[in-house]
Amino acid sequence: MNILVLLRMVPDVVEELEIAADGKSLALESLRMILSESDGHALEEALLLKERCGGEVTVLALDSPEIDDVLFTSLAKGADRVVKITGVETGLTSRGAALILSQVIATAESLMPADLILTGTQAIDNLDGLVGPLVAHFLRLPFVAIVVQVTVEASGGTATVVKEYRGGVRGEFEVRLPAVLGIQSAEKPPRYVPVAKVRAAAKSRRIESLPAPSQLERP
Repeated sequence: MNILVLLRMVPDVVEELEIAADGKSLALESLRMILSESDGHALEEALLLKERCGGEVTVLALDSPEIDDVLFTSLAKGADRVVKITGVETGLTSRGAALILSQVIATAESLMPADLILTGTQAIDNLDGLVGPLVAHFLRLPFVAIVVQVTVEASGGTATVVKEYRGGVRGEFEVRLPAVLGIQSAEKPPRYVPVAKVRAAAKSRRIESLPAPSQLERP
């Protein structure tokens, strides 16, 4: 079972925010970036699946301030590999981010094949949750969003996912693999790792790098 987890950094809205000169956007240079909460749940769900089914968890992220700390934390939590896409412009739209992620996934032999591609559902800067479905669309893979539970069948060819609806209603679906899943919440809270373990990972492990595509084209 090979699982690819897509992580994105978002502005920390607890910090004081400044408006850019255009009067419509945030001043990016003043922002503190943190991992999107639902992406943290996607990583946790991947680690739980690895513990149950075996295999490898690879984390893929767009380059961003503070991303190295997040990637080393992912290694400390149990990820096998972490990969950073460099040369990424700031202020990407959800579509732009999805184009870069999907094109890198489609062209980098070290990332594929993957049985599951997990990403968060919503984010502070992506309330419509478009990154996951767009990545699935560009890669021509099935997609299920707002997932709260994943069970991979023994054959490895399909997965049963539980999707949450409004009012606490849940639906169960069978999806053929490979597939992209938008994780709403992991089956357990994201695990905590002490700072000492993160520092140890930073000393003994490495972050792999892949360049962003020079031209964005639909994969």
